[in-house]
Amino acid sequence: MNDMGNLINQLFASHMEHTAQAASTVGPAIEQAADALVSALLNDGKIVVCANGNANVIAQYFCTALLNRYEQDRPALPAINLGADATTYSAICRDNRFNDTFSRQVKAIGKPGDLLLVIVDDGHKANLIQAIQAAHDREMNVVVLSAREKSDISSLMHSEDHEIALNDLSPTEATPLLILMVNALCSLVDGKLFGG
Repeated sequence: MNDMGNLINQLFASHMEHTAQAASTVGPAIEQAADALVSALLNDGKIVVCANGNANVIAQYFCTALLNRYEQDRPALPAINLGADATTYSAICRDNRFNDTFSRQVKAIGKPGDLLLVIVDDGHKANLIQAIQAAHDREMNVVVLSAREKSDISSLMHSEDHEIALNDLSPTEATPLLILMVNALCSLVDGKLFGG
């Protein structure tokens, strides 16, 4: 086998190892997070999502699955990705308020009973921390999907919040697992709300 073949095999083997490790540890936390999402939706709340960089792609995927469909046709579920509005995002950054990119939006559109979902693949940036603080100020619960354990975000969690943390993975290692976790959340939400 050539060097490229070895590299590909190593990438797949590493992915399988990380997946097996996550499967043995995060299952109960995913179910609790799904219950929190369902509770918000049943109480006429919406899911507000934020993420930086490549994790923003996962945030948009999650919102699309709720707004359109995951695997079955069903009514649309209210979800908004704060990172999808490039104009608003860039305007806040232009005014030298990068750390406010999400918190400013949460303060404007969040309401008690809504839920903030934060997806973190590359460390815990100040704008995500401020978004969580803004959500708590608006009496919103928070769910965090994180590539890293024991972070600044952990200390912000309230008793009714949920953090699902992987075992200190790099962004490239974490991305496929974050997608798996989002798929699990979508599947559980659909099952709990609509059956099937």
